[in-house]
Amino acid sequence: MPFDPISKAPISEMSVMPNLVDRDEAAKGFEWTDMYSELDWLPDGGLNKAYEAIDRHVEHGHGDKVAMIWAGKNGEEEIYTFSEMKAQTNRWANVVTDLGLGRGDRVFIFMDRLPELYFAFFGTLKAGGVVGPLFSAFGPEPVRDRLQDSGASIFLTQPELREKVAGILPECPDIKHIIVVNKDRRSSDDLADSDLSYEELMLDASDDFGIVSTSMYDYSIMHYTSGTTGKPKGAVHRHLAAVQQYATGKWALDLHFDDIYFCTADPGWVTGTSYGMMAPWTNGVTNLIYEGGFSANNWYDTIDKYKVTVWYTAPTAIRMLMRAGEEPVKNHDLSSLRFIASVGEPLNPEAVVWGNEMFNQAIHDNWWQTETGAIMCANYASMEVRPGSMGKPIPGIEMGILDAEYNLLPAGEDGLLAVKPGWPSQFHAYWNNSEMYNSKYKKGWYITGDQAQMDEDGYFWFQGRSDDVINTAGHLVGPFEVESALIEHPDVVEAGVIGVPDDIAMEVVKAFVATRPGVEQTDALRRDIMRFVRTKLSAAVAPRQMEFIESLPKTRSGKIMRRLLKARELGLPEGDISTLEDD
Repeated sequence: MPFDPISKAPISEMSVMPNLVDRDEAAKGFEWTDMYSELDWLPDGGLNKAYEAIDRHVEHGHGDKVAMIWAGKNGEEEIYTFSEMKAQTNRWANVVTDLGLGRGDRVFIFMDRLPELYFAFFGTLKAGGVVGPLFSAFGPEPVRDRLQDSGASIFLTQPELREKVAGILPECPDIKHIIVVNKDRRSSDDLADSDLSYEELMLDASDDFGIVSTSMYDYSIMHYTSGTTGKPKGAVHRHLAAVQQYATGKWALDLHFDDIYFCTADPGWVTGTSYGMMAPWTNGVTNLIYEGGFSANNWYDTIDKYKVTVWYTAPTAIRMLMRAGEEPVKNHDLSSLRFIASVGEPLNPEAVVWGNEMFNQAIHDNWWQTETGAIMCANYASMEVRPGSMGKPIPGIEMGILDAEYNLLPAGEDGLLAVKPGWPSQFHAYWNNSEMYNSKYKKGWYITGDQAQMDEDGYFWFQGRSDDVINTAGHLVGPFEVESALIEHPDVVEAGVIGVPDDIAMEVVKAFVATRPGVEQTDALRRDIMRFVRTKLSAAVAPRQMEFIESLPKTRSGKIMRRLLKARELGLPEGDISTLEDD
């Protein structure tokens, strides 16, 4: 029997029993309001995610239970109980309130996975603010675009990341306060003149705070997602999302109160908030936060050391683990693992088979998006896993496959994957872009942008994207954002970006570039352009491949035909080219 690494107490036998015995039975007559009674609402009937994730466990007598185990990349370890999490988040709520944060104001966090990020995240929610987590690997341009669009008034970061984006901060006039976390305890003398020290602010703050009475419809979190045209859009979620994040933590991830849970997603992406924070903590689970990046041995060491019971990761990471082979698995005791799940891109059938061979259990794929806010379709602990399928919709979710006119298709046919609106974690807006938001809804369906198929038994099977968005290692990359960075290079006049298949990352970004007349298209220039783009974006979204081209295929109206670029790259039929610009 596995043991809790903190209390050393044995984990109960209940931990090996699924929370949802029969998914199809549970879905009959289900209403989301059935779940409302399982959360603790605020005294006046309001709802606040921070209270549901932290404070309510203290109120129920579990304040001494370990909430967070933080494993630093250099071997450090910090442990926080729910009572300590409550105190730290209260301090941050007082800090931002004293700085003038009002209800609905935005606080953006640009940090590595440090405990302070999590304190600030929930403290901002307690104060009635909206949190915008940013991926710490972002370059200056994505950070600038998101800060400008959101109108964030407080920006929390750390010294090395603040230095990386220093050049764009003057272009973000809405920022009133820059707060810097000095995890290595550097003195405040190292701060810029206008910056504030996180440590000094927190030292003087009270750990007593009355949570702002947010309603279930108040905004809580803003995540930016890429599209085919224009800059990324801020998908805004409400406090009501806690209901579905709590429920799917139980159903789709089979979380139990005594689990040790490990989610490898960065909090800069929606998985890192919905399932790196909300799902485990609303279920009262001990959440392991590992600061380091991918490494087969380090991840297995972490699972072994802390006796992780539930592990949520990404298909790209699983394929990298497969490449590392079985030797690292054999060198570790991974017997504590009882449930493994993945998300972010399709999990290939070979990975499910490999999971059975390596861990004596299947890896359970599931599907959802930034816009959906929580898991929508999953392979449950209690049901047959069909390798390659993303499973069945969770109770309360209606999914369908539509044709080009948005009419329902029968089982066995490919089409547009769509969802009936009204689920609790549904995004409520694209920030300042109602036209784009409204365009996602057709004939009473939310159109996901994915292509899929449903079989006769109700299992869904992902087929690909129906637009030009590139899924590279689970990160959705909008081609426009990359193309915009490319054409800022002085020698580039046109750029088109597509995704090309990759064994590990599913897709990688490939750029086609046309240069100024007279410029010699050399390998040195290619390397210079690639370096230039990486200074503006991040390595995760910058092109991995680049090809020079004399001119890009365009419609007569001047729109780049990425579809044609991709067809020519992959040797696929070019389709209708009647709108192609004449040479």
